[in-house]
Amino acid sequence: MTAFDDLDDYLALPRVTALALSPDGTRVVIAQSTLDEEGTGYVGALWEVDPQGHAPARRLTWGAKGESNPVFTAAGDLLFTAARADGTDGDDAPAALWRLPAAGGEAQRVVSRKGGVRGVWAAEAADRIVVTADVLGRTDGDDERIRDARKKRKVSAVLHTGYPVRHWDHDLGPAEPHLLALADGPHAPLSDLTPGPGGALREASLDLAADGSFVVTTWSVPGPLASRRTTLVRIDTDTGLRTVLVDDEAADVFAPAIAPDGTRVAFLHETHSDPETAPRITLRLFDLRSGETTQLVPGWDRWPTSVVWRPDSGALLVTADEHGRAPIFQVALWADVPTPLTTDAAAYTDLRVAPDGTCVYALRAAYDTPPHPVRIALDAAGTVTALRAPAEQPELPGRLTEITTTAAADGTPLRAWLALPATADPDAPAPLLLWIHGGPLGSWNTWSWRWNPWLLVARGYAVLLPDPALSSGYGQDFVQRGWGRWGKEPYTDLMALTDAAIELPEIDAERTAAMGGSFGGYMANWIAGHTDRFHAIVTHASLWALDQFGPTTDSAWYWAREMTPEMAVENSPHLYVADIVTPMLVIHGDKDYRVPIGEGLRLWYELLSESGVPAAADGSTVHRFLYFPDENHWVLSPQHAKIWYEVVEAFLSEHVLARPRELPEVLG
Repeated sequence: MTAFDDLDDYLALPRVTALALSPDGTRVVIAQSTLDEEGTGYVGALWEVDPQGHAPARRLTWGAKGESNPVFTAAGDLLFTAARADGTDGDDAPAALWRLPAAGGEAQRVVSRKGGVRGVWAAEAADRIVVTADVLGRTDGDDERIRDARKKRKVSAVLHTGYPVRHWDHDLGPAEPHLLALADGPHAPLSDLTPGPGGALREASLDLAADGSFVVTTWSVPGPLASRRTTLVRIDTDTGLRTVLVDDEAADVFAPAIAPDGTRVAFLHETHSDPETAPRITLRLFDLRSGETTQLVPGWDRWPTSVVWRPDSGALLVTADEHGRAPIFQVALWADVPTPLTTDAAAYTDLRVAPDGTCVYALRAAYDTPPHPVRIALDAAGTVTALRAPAEQPELPGRLTEITTTAAADGTPLRAWLALPATADPDAPAPLLLWIHGGPLGSWNTWSWRWNPWLLVARGYAVLLPDPALSSGYGQDFVQRGWGRWGKEPYTDLMALTDAAIELPEIDAERTAAMGGSFGGYMANWIAGHTDRFHAIVTHASLWALDQFGPTTDSAWYWAREMTPEMAVENSPHLYVADIVTPMLVIHGDKDYRVPIGEGLRLWYELLSESGVPAAADGSTVHRFLYFPDENHWVLSPQHAKIWYEVVEAFLSEHVLARPRELPEVLG
């Protein structure tokens, strides 16, 4: 038995979510979440792990509602955010900023606001802290007064003057993110560095200079036709003076990283797409002295995802998707291409470079192991050493392998992960589940707690995790070949990889299903209308009618760059509903603003009224609709994630295995 054989055991597995390193390199702290007593949420705690990997982890915090966002100050104190009742706000306490002294003792509240605190950054070599926080009114001084008035009068109205008005699963406004600064000392006052920012700091990525004198942050600005783009600005932490550094009308810029010597800023640059041309992400450098911008590693045909500096300010460490992995690369400022540091089948995040430049600490994950802290030597060997985390890595119910093939039309190499149950062999072949990733600009390259193939592997399925056209990690041409052609190369690539999988003797070609979420749900819908080879299809948070989706999603301007009226007609699954003869399980959350609920509602109605297997005269149907009134794009709460898997498993069992199963009693 493994933790994947029982959903309750799986949901109870601890989950590492963040890593912090002290400025002197002697302390490593991780955030780890565990299931709460009611089984309806996760509670974070901070743990200190031995940088050498010898001593066991030591728990630092025990708050009832948990702690997150660990950051070290220059003095070695540990900052974090936590919602802890102080006797006046009871259980409704917002997240405040807390400090755990390096010398020991109880945590001390540093910043407390009625609107809470979002993120925190601390200078590595100075007494300076900045936080992001939602503010009502022009400055932070207006916030409490307006917040009290809205609460007292039960006002929830928002008057918008621009776009967007929603994001993922929440309404935007009237509070807007501000950047607030404080000195690193007891009872330090807050200084609002960004009065009246509008929505400029929504989803901002920023970095604080080592000496604390300035911040470099993304700054979102409106454009024509209700569009937005991001620029890069420098903000002085004493005066709030804002200076534009990078403003490209044809691109978004993000992920700034200030060199330790404060002279340059590395950042990522994403060109705006158009109906014919896919976006391109490159690594760039802005010189704060000369004002010049340079593209780094121009010969590299990959999309970087994060960047950090080495301590000497002479080189960078970068992560990027790479053939179903996300390794670390070393980037010399003069090099044409980067040098791989890690070569294993893993993905790395939360990079923190040791001050002596000998190693980097990170979270390592792969499809056969959840995130865990490691130390990687910054030398030619790039040796990876696992640190002792609070919990052991779970045993898997099967094995992970890769399959490769080529696209029939153009010979493009294709690959996928394949998770096989331990029992699969030629004498007992496993049913195949094609699981399609979202994005579409992404790939199956790391562990996912929400979309976890091992739960289905534990039920006896082989799970195919393919990267079709539009997937990242295979070069710009691989993205381009699927751009504006969602129903063409992405679809034929998926079928080619499925064909390669069912040729394996461990796979039962007569028992297959397909599923996906978001763009993966779109592809599941497209598959349903273009082939009857699968016995069941599960479509989660899926795009159905592209002409309807485009104007109603939360970031309509982004999709409009590719999704012309002609593209929508050529690639919309709803136009093929009459050809659907496969039982479908439709899943959607009402708080999904990225793929609005209207997509799921229309899909459900048209399945029952217009598909090749419509509802019978008495209303009965082979199709099913699992609806979550208070869930978002992903369905995140543990109790609902459990129901999600239970219903999916029951649907697949009925139609793929011909073994009807009882549904959860709580569904009524």
